[in-house]
Amino acid sequence: MNASTTTTEPRVRRFDETELVASMRSVDRKYGDVDALADVSFEISRNKIYGLLGRNGAGKTTIMQILTGQDLHTSGDVEVFGAAPFENADVLANVCFVKESQTYPEDLKVKHVLVAAGHLLPNWDHAFAETLLDDFQLPLCRKVKKLSRGMRSALGVIIGLASRAPLTLFDEPYLGLDAVARQLFYDRLLADYAEHPRTVVLSTHLIDEVANLLEHVIVVDGGRIVVDADADALRSRAVVVSGPIDAVDAVAASGRVLRRETLGAHSRIMLQADVTETERNRLREAGVQVEPASLQELVIATSTQRKEITV
Repeated sequence: MNASTTTTEPRVRRFDETELVASMRSVDRKYGDVDALADVSFEISRNKIYGLLGRNGAGKTTIMQILTGQDLHTSGDVEVFGAAPFENADVLANVCFVKESQTYPEDLKVKHVLVAAGHLLPNWDHAFAETLLDDFQLPLCRKVKKLSRGMRSALGVIIGLASRAPLTLFDEPYLGLDAVARQLFYDRLLADYAEHPRTVVLSTHLIDEVANLLEHVIVVDGGRIVVDADADALRSRAVVVSGPIDAVDAVAASGRVLRRETLGAHSRIMLQADVTETERNRLREAGVQVEPASLQELVIATSTQRKEITV
């Protein structure tokens, strides 16, 4: 492949290692009478993989568009690399945003798109892009308009990974990939992140698939942040308890019930509480099962209740 030349030295401005990558403080975004975002505040730190999770229409894409200078907030403060991102070339040179509905000039071939990416992205790694082309079996000389949905998704994934941008955001561009290709994406992301740390934000509905990748979780619902927590801490504070109703109700009194299901004489709850190993053993003897709550279950519970989880 001779679509571009390898960049040996990043042409990107260096930022202090202690500096936050991005932040929103009391951000609102209104579209007429619709509040797309309401009082949104969070911080994104350097060299972590974040999950930006929530239902369709929750506000995830709006957040990403504001962080990448593609939309303006109505009120509040937004900073990326210490400055406002909108129409800020220095900031945006350090950002790569790939989305599911990514569009390209359709008469261009795949190799032309990669050439353009190499010119626009200062940390672009051409050799890595070549490797990913082989991994995803993407035809270099095919026109973009002739690509299947899966191939378009693969092209977006390749650009996002090979960009090695200090802040890389993926807004579900991998939905068009089959299960094998999605797993390949996760494997390549994790391996390259280990060798070339940067900040990655994944917005996805496939929560269980990415759960083991995520170091920090931000859940949006109805335009508000309902969870902003370390992923391991979040998982450790919630359990699923199932068994006879009376026994489960007794456990429920020790914490906050996030979700409840009852069938006949049995009940199943998701509980935000610290349950010691001694307590777990005692509950098992009483016929009550205690299991870790999955990240997907936590997101569903918090999105349904629209209440904040504290960690």
